[in-house]
Amino acid sequence: MNIEQARFNMIEQQIRPWDVLDQDVLNLLSIVKRENFVPAAYRNIAFADLEIPLPGGERMLAPKIEARILQELAVKKTETVLEIGAGSGYMASLLAHRGRSVTTVEISPELAEFAKQNLAANGVTNAQVVEGDGARGWNEGAPYDVICVSGGLPIMPQEFLEQLSIGGRIAAFVGTAPVMKAQIITRVDEKQFRVSDVFETLVAPLKNAVHPSPFRF
Repeated sequence: MNIEQARFNMIEQQIRPWDVLDQDVLNLLSIVKRENFVPAAYRNIAFADLEIPLPGGERMLAPKIEARILQELAVKKTETVLEIGAGSGYMASLLAHRGRSVTTVEISPELAEFAKQNLAANGVTNAQVVEGDGARGWNEGAPYDVICVSGGLPIMPQEFLEQLSIGGRIAAFVGTAPVMKAQIITRVDEKQFRVSDVFETLVAPLKNAVHPSPFRF
């Protein structure tokens, strides 16, 4: 396989048509080598338009979804980032190239170790992997300027909103099957948040994700 041609095709045929037009984001997809974050058995489909299996039964998001979220978050060099769901470490690497520092929280010990190894092997020094349950966010280091939730949330827990700095943004996949909304939630001030629906999709929920109460009053 011609890796560089496959990378070019991914960017031009999958990602750009998905309204990812920020040239800095497109350039970053050439700099951060996606194939280095994919399990060896799936390296030949690193650039395919699909979710790639990860250790422990988890899955890596499709490239166009990762790229679109990265574009919509518009991370600045001065900003601190929290990611929930490290996976392979690929999204954390993209975020680290754009932001000041990244804390990525992973509930699976196997995946946390996989992400740590991938980040170290690819020279990413401003991202740390923390093993833990981030279904309600991660208070240590809060408030964050950017929060990226790399898994589904049936509802948005209040804790995430409280851990966001004023002017900060959350990217999250909110809702349940068959359709979820990729949302960007911006904290306007202490009490106000602005919600923007970016696209519809379906991703696996976070482990221990908060569900709405079944009771009606």
